[in-house]
Amino acid sequence: MAHLLIVDDDDAFRDTLAETLQGLGHATVAVASGAEAVETASRARFDAVFLDHRMPGMDGLQTLAALRARLARLPPVIVLTAFASAGNTIDAMRLGAFDHLAKPISREAVREVLARALQQHTAASPSTPASGGDSDDDSNQLIGPSHAMREVHKRIGLAAANAMPVLVLGETGTGKEMVARALHRHSARAERPFVAVNCSAIPKELLESELFGHVRGAFTGATGERPGCFRAADGGVLLLDEIGDMALDVQAKILRALQEGEVTPLGSHRTVKVDVRVVAATHRDLAAAVREGRFREDLLYRLDVLSIRMPPLRERLADIIPLAEHFLRRAAGAEAPKALSADAAQRLLSHPWPGNVRELRNVMERCHALVRHRVIGGADLAVEVGFGLVNDTRGPRGDLAGTLPADWLDGELPATVEKLERLLIAHALAQTKGNRAETARRLGIHRQLLYRKLTQYGLA
Repeated sequence: MAHLLIVDDDDAFRDTLAETLQGLGHATVAVASGAEAVETASRARFDAVFLDHRMPGMDGLQTLAALRARLARLPPVIVLTAFASAGNTIDAMRLGAFDHLAKPISREAVREVLARALQQHTAASPSTPASGGDSDDDSNQLIGPSHAMREVHKRIGLAAANAMPVLVLGETGTGKEMVARALHRHSARAERPFVAVNCSAIPKELLESELFGHVRGAFTGATGERPGCFRAADGGVLLLDEIGDMALDVQAKILRALQEGEVTPLGSHRTVKVDVRVVAATHRDLAAAVREGRFREDLLYRLDVLSIRMPPLRERLADIIPLAEHFLRRAAGAEAPKALSADAAQRLLSHPWPGNVRELRNVMERCHALVRHRVIGGADLAVEVGFGLVNDTRGPRGDLAGTLPADWLDGELPATVEKLERLLIAHALAQTKGNRAETARRLGIHRQLLYRKLTQYGLA
């Protein structure tokens, strides 16, 4: 039996969670504020804490920071929120939260996360993270309520609390640079430079100079001294984008810079010390490149200390409509943004998105420029914008999976159920021309549940 602390200002939720935990055989203490939580945890030892994020006065993150400062050893803290975002998820994990879950939370989810928390309770508590900026600017880029993106947010939060190299993996257009920028923004290096280099866009003979700099006369045309990106990023973060395309001789010098913390400009024999956190990104399979002799195995080991995989958009159906609406708002600027009809939303959800988020952004920008009316319809996507989407989500047998990508139903059950649920709701909305009462009737659910799902999936 574990001794658990529940911190939530919602009386009904607090009582329900306490009843659930007691039903699982645990003892609970419930309080309604962050200040009470800090005082209670200072007097008694708890095996885990369930902490609400949004509370009046001291919110969940302030409470978590206060618990870290007050307690000699922080128990696993599970942060709960009804308003999950990239920013609050990253910050919670950076501050040492064990997990960050979105309400409502099922009994099985409570049991599963508590089992993991109690299993790791004997491990050493994480070190106190350095303070960083609390800006939510990157939330505008790392948009997504999907399970896959929430896992990305958690990994960013964990990685932001230290200075080790990070390897970001993902297909072209998934937003790997945005991950690097979020890591920078939420780390202790937030006030220092962020420098990005696209290794595939710079010719091999110029890349070394671009990275490490050169002195005057180092080569023909070197009429002055150039510091290079490592020195430009000193104290901050250097993104080596598409590092899988880097030449082997440059890889060797990158390895030395990582190991020794110093660089040697071209044409110089003098080394220069640098303090740079390197984030490497690639869409290539680096393990296969190592086997083929195109990438150094020792460099892969040095870079792959922490890895973050950006999922392709086809695995993030819950993110498509929120992202589309974000791009429409951004394209509109000070004007009122265009809206998506239910049919347009259904078509967006049915598209496989080979170009990922970049493709979606381009489609929405074209919609803003070419569609003359305020509401974008399915026909606008297919005709005016030239967007090759299917006209119906049903296959030849009338099933929804018939025209979806081959791997659409692959993956873990919760994420797949989320995809299917969203597609079913969008399909029913299109069939009823947006009539919510009829949509709820067709789906066999109460209207209140439909309204919550519409908000959750960005279909409201």
